[in-house]
This record gives sequence, structure tokens and C-alpha cells, in this order.
Amino acid sequence: MSSHYLHLMSPAEIGGMKLRNRIVLAAMGSNYASEEGHCTEQLKAYYEARAKGGTGLVVLETSAACWPNGSTMPNTVGFSKDEFLPGLQDLAERVHSHGAKIAAQLNHGGKMAQEDTAAGRPLFVPSLMEKASSDMFNVLTPDEVGNFIKAAGPDGKGPQYHVMTIDDIKAMVADFAAASRRAKTAGFDAIEIHAGHGYLLATFLSPAYNKRTDQYGGSRENRARFLCEIITAIHSACGEDFPILVRLDAKEYRIEGGIELDDCVETARLCERAGASAIDVSAYGNVAHSIAFTEAPLVHEPAGFVPFAKAVKQAVSIPVIGVGRIAPDVGERCIAAGDFDFLAMGRKLLADPELPNKLAAGEAQTIRPCIYCYVCVSKIFINQPMCCAVNHNTGREHEGDIIARSSTSEKFLVVGGGPGGMEAARLLALKGHQVSLWEREKDLGGTARIAALAYKPNEHLVKYLSKAVKALPIKLQLGKSATVDMLLAEAPDHIILATGAKREAPAIVGKDQRHVFDGDELRGLLMGGNPQAVAKLSLFSRLMLKAGQFSQILRHISLSRFLSKFWLPLADEIVVIGGGLVGLELAEYLVERRRKITVLEPGPSLGAELSIVRRARVIHQLRAHGATLHSNASIVSIENEKVVYQRDEETHEAHGKQVIIAMGAEPETTMANSLSCDSRIKASVHSIGDGRSVGYIEGAILDARNLVQNLDSQ
Repeated sequence: MSSHYLHLMSPAEIGGMKLRNRIVLAAMGSNYASEEGHCTEQLKAYYEARAKGGTGLVVLETSAACWPNGSTMPNTVGFSKDEFLPGLQDLAERVHSHGAKIAAQLNHGGKMAQEDTAAGRPLFVPSLMEKASSDMFNVLTPDEVGNFIKAAGPDGKGPQYHVMTIDDIKAMVADFAAASRRAKTAGFDAIEIHAGHGYLLATFLSPAYNKRTDQYGGSRENRARFLCEIITAIHSACGEDFPILVRLDAKEYRIEGGIELDDCVETARLCERAGASAIDVSAYGNVAHSIAFTEAPLVHEPAGFVPFAKAVKQAVSIPVIGVGRIAPDVGERCIAAGDFDFLAMGRKLLADPELPNKLAAGEAQTIRPCIYCYVCVSKIFINQPMCCAVNHNTGREHEGDIIARSSTSEKFLVVGGGPGGMEAARLLALKGHQVSLWEREKDLGGTARIAALAYKPNEHLVKYLSKAVKALPIKLQLGKSATVDMLLAEAPDHIILATGAKREAPAIVGKDQRHVFDGDELRGLLMGGNPQAVAKLSLFSRLMLKAGQFSQILRHISLSRFLSKFWLPLADEIVVIGGGLVGLELAEYLVERRRKITVLEPGPSLGAELSIVRRARVIHQLRAHGATLHSNASIVSIENEKVVYQRDEETHEAHGKQVIIAMGAEPETTMANSLSCDSRIKASVHSIGDGRSVGYIEGAILDARNLVQNLDSQ
């Protein structure tokens, strides 16, 4: 075992449940279950992969104790009927076969139970709900809004609320106990009661939502009574030795009068007194505010919840689970310091289910990184199955091993060293093929290097893929541009074109002026590789860029990102035309460097290519930093220090000393077209990534998988 993670990888116990290490798979909704609440092969294979990867405890996604009542997703795992037992038993056995333990996270969605609304059932709440406005719909595209139509319910009147009676509470306590008994019968090792994230039990705990005047409202002890009665009932149904974990919110962000840390600490004490075996410390952000979801529960700030876990740990004697974008090395230090006892991870184990095994083997540098793009959870927002932008296997584990070695070794030439090209080369080499990778630049990464300048987590993926490619028997040639004759001379069996997108500005009056840059020119400015763009700059800026090229600084993403905070060859007031993924991430990069930014998006939606949660965060942060953002802005012309545009049938002007056109991305098909009409080419030619269809990192990584999978089926 690696000496760097002795505490994190050490055995431990929760309520007598022996775990091989202190890594917990945090519950994350997947939408992999069937519509009837059963465990599908897709769901089982997904969890089995995390168990096989070395996780100590697998916590099943939030599941309905009273299914279908209280379901929060169209495909929610059910525990309310014996008919669910066969699938649950198979799931538990498959997790156990790899040495992991499994806990069922039981829940009732309460005011968040969208499936109750869709079916016309009332939403259970502790007290009457006050109507609140939401800005979430402002960040959704028209297509995404269509996924929320059923939120209006079958009668179109929206959610109907039912204040729980004492009898309702007693009945639900019994339902949780019965569901727990089924979990134990199915072979589950523990229960986690979800009492956070705005769900039913959390609303009873929250002084903002619980206005009751009976024994279930008022004091902290009264507000926790429902939860503690469930703990007691589960012990009665399953035995005192059956571990019960409780997930609590340490804080409710953007909820006036909501849960605060002192409330959580006292509730944790009450749970321990009632018989809880561990406390899982999370937090919640009011989703009526689009930014809130990245404050909690998917905290964007690294290790943002550690102080919460530490406070609870000081108040209870049972184990505490820390969660919230905590890196393994940080988790190791926190466990060693006694801040918490177990580290729960969600997104990191989506990106690389082998993370625990790699830590144990001393191979942390080979862990595929999460880039915090929020694609995974954003799918759940629109009722789609969860996926991962950097790990194309997530949710596809049931399709089998796509890197099983091929019976024959063929010769592949990959043209383009962006994420798609690197991933294709990596997969093909792992299958035993002869692989060459040509990249015209001196460094791997393609346009992802620019994305990494704007958003630091992208750099981790570029580094991971670069190291993976260099560690395999891949003939790598950097600074090599491909021509048809060169490809002919190489004589491969297959040519993989991962040539990315070209970014030429659309026809806008005034786009050829000296102060206007298109996407490829901007890349040249930031990386120093476009003479045409550099020629537009002042003599001083040209000399500075020349020095950056000569010193190799511009090849180092982290160093360039840091130095750009002090100097950039860009004006202090800039208009960005195009409010898609590229335009918004560019604006984010520039406002952090104290530029005054106006973004003009001709279409109806800002950031349509960004995942919903990331988009909401970027838009909020840009506006908070003073950026001006306009959608439906039809560009009329670019003039000296201003852009003229029309919006709402009125003509407006956006002032800026420079203009960047972040539009016009189209697949680069020049090489593909040349090869398709050359009869001398005998190789099979395949286009992937942005060179086939602009899909950015997520699309490029998935394209690489699909290519390899389709080749196997041919």
C-alpha cells in the first residue's frame, strides 16, 4: 500500500460494519433504475464498477422508501415492495463480490418529489409552503424547459401541498422501517437516512420550513423528532446491530431562517442518542437561485464543507463522514487530524472508479480527474441518465469491456492531439493495436489548452491524457502537420481524424478591422501561435508575446494563467460576440483579469453548450463581477470602439476597445474531404470529436469510445 494515504486507506468500522478503507461512494442520483423502480443491469454494473475499483462503502443513490410516493426522479429505486427484492439482492451480491459494503439511502422527496407532482399526488410538507420565485428557468434553453413540462402536474396547476398529520408521520415512520427491513433482507449492510438537501426530513429539521406548533415543530429537539423516530423504528425492525447513517445539512444556503451549523450539531447529537451509527455532513442550496447548487450540495469551493464536518466531529462520538470536493490528499490530512473519519466522493468516482485502487497502489498520478463541468448532475436536472464528460464508461459499464485486446493488431494513425485524439489513441493502444499520433503543435491538448487557460480543471484532463498517451507504446510525433502524401507514405489500416473545429468569424460588417479578433486569432494571442493576430497588436505587445514564445512560457498553461493576471495583450474594455460555451468561458477568464466585458449572444440562450449547473454558475458570477450579458442580440456592425446591435426591435451600442468574435465553430473537414476523393487512400478514414460534430470535451471523449466500440463490431 502507498505510504501517502495510510489513514484514508486504513480499515475502519461504522456501527460494527467492517470496511476495508475509509472511502465512501457518495449517493448521486443516476436515473439508471427502471420506471417501475427496479434495479436494471445498467444500474448494477455502474455500482459494481465502483466496488471493484476499491471503494470501501457504496451508498446507493437516493431511493424511495415509499415508492412511488416521494420519488425525486423518473427512474427512482424503490424499497416499498417485496417485488424489488430480487434486483436489490443481485446488486448487493455483486458489490460484495468485490469486497465492498453497500448502504441503501432511503428518502422521501417531500416538496422535491417531482414524480408526485407529475402523477397528481400532493407533496408532503411539515407546514404550509409560501410561494417563492425562481431564477432557474432563466438559465435553461427552450429544449431544456420542455423537460419540465410535467412539473405542472396533470392538471397544469403545479404542485399541490399536504401538511402531514400525526397519522401521516406515524405511517411514514413505519414505511421507513419496512423499507429498511427489505434492505437488510436483500443483503444490504446498512441504511443511510437522507435528512438533507431540501427533502422531506430536511424540511422538518429546517426552521425556515417547519412552522408547526405540535411536538414535531418549534425546538430543535421537536424538529428532529420525526427523524429520531425513524432511527428508533429501524432499529426495532432490523436489530440494534444494523448500522444507520444519517445525512444532514450543516447549512441551508440562500434560505432565510434556514438550517445553520449549530442546528446541525444539535441534530447530530440527537441522532446519536437515538442510535445513529454515523453522521454524513453535507449542505443544501436553495435551487430557486441558480447559483446555489454549486454552493451546496455540489460545492464548487474545494473542501468547502470540511469546517462543517469538523464541528460535528467535535460534538459526537460516532464516526463522521466528510464530503464536498475533497481531494484525496486533503482527506488524508483531515482524517489524520481527526476532522472526520471517512471521506465520501461522488464526482471523483464517476470520473475514475479505480481511484481507491490507484491510491492503494501508489499510482495517484494515473487517476482520471474530474473537471467539475457538472455534466453529471445537470442530466438529472432534465430527467436524463447521468453521464460523465471525462469518463465515457460511466453509465455504460453494462456494455462490456471495450478495451479487451483485439485478436488482430492493426495499424492506426491518429491525426490531432486534442482530448478526442488522445483518448482514441489511448484506447486503441490498450487494445493492442499499433498506434501513431500526430499533432501539429509542440504540445498535446488542442483547443482544450485554451479551455484550460479559462477554466483550470480542464488543465488536469489535458495533463492526464498527455501522460497516459506518453506512457503507452504510441508513436508520438509533435509539431507534425499531416498531408495526404504523408498519410499515404505511412500506409495505415485506419486513419483517425481528430482535427477539431475551425473558428472563423461569420459575416459581420467591420469584422476585418485591426481591433477585432476571431476564435483562431484569439488562440494565437493567448498561445503566441498566430502571426496574423499578433500583427494586429502594438509593438510593445508584439515584443512581449515574442519574449513569451522564446522563453517557452506560453507553452505552460499554469504559468500563462498566472502571468496573465498581470499582463494580457488585450484592452481593458472588450465586447465578446457570442455567448456560447467559448464566449462565456472567455468572458469568465477576462473578468478575472479585471476587464470590463459585454457579451452579445445572437441566439435566445446564453451558454447553451455548457451543462446547466455550470452555466448557471458562470452567468451568475459574470453578472456579479459587473459583466453585461445580452441574448437575442442581433449584430448589425462592428465600428470603432463599439458594436451596434438590435434587441427587442431597438438599436443599441456596446462599447469596447477590442472585439472578440467567439462564434462560427465548425468541424474542420479539409483533410477528410481531401482523403475522401483520393483513390490512392486504401485506409479506413474516421472523423471524431469537433472534426465530426462540435461537441467540445464531452463529445470528443465519447466519440473516441464510440469509434473503438464500432470498430469491434465490424
